[in-house]
Amino acid sequence: MMNRLSGKRESRNTEGPQLDVRVVRTNKVFKTHKGGKTASWSILVVVGDNKGQVGVGLGKARGIPDAIRKAEESARKNMFRVPMIGQTIPHEITATSGTATVMLRPAAPGTGVKAGGAVRACLEACGIHNVLAKSLGSRNAINMAYATVAAFQKLSSPEDVAARRGLEATQLTPWIAKARKEEADAAY
Repeated sequence: MMNRLSGKRESRNTEGPQLDVRVVRTNKVFKTHKGGKTASWSILVVVGDNKGQVGVGLGKARGIPDAIRKAEESARKNMFRVPMIGQTIPHEITATSGTATVMLRPAAPGTGVKAGGAVRACLEACGIHNVLAKSLGSRNAINMAYATVAAFQKLSSPEDVAARRGLEATQLTPWIAKARKEEADAAY
């Protein structure tokens, strides 16, 4: 059920599309009561369809399986579409969550995902295969994941930017027609 090396899991939800579920961080937490401490697990999960949709969720429960299930449900509810050009992002972007900052840059085909930790999990679950990433500030996995999601939400496609400016997409980015044609050819 679980690939021990990468943190990938098979989705437990059988209805709907098959999603890529990645456990990014597990954290054992304690709550102190008058009679002693009660242990529970806080788990960060990234869910994506490898075709441009991604979501991040936190789950907390006494048992690990319950916490993962809760986190997966939360991530599914928070899924959104990320604008992409081929297998990369449309433009450079920087985003912050807490004291963690993530900088993402598009890369040429064949570059791969140059990122680590929670940022890599978010990028791979989304289906982005060529990107350069740099994490600045705090390396807290939860803040890094939320900073990556914030960066994804700030991205906009060249067609959207051209429409806001009252231009054609080819006037703004002459190469976009070729990139979209290659995407269409690869889909078939």
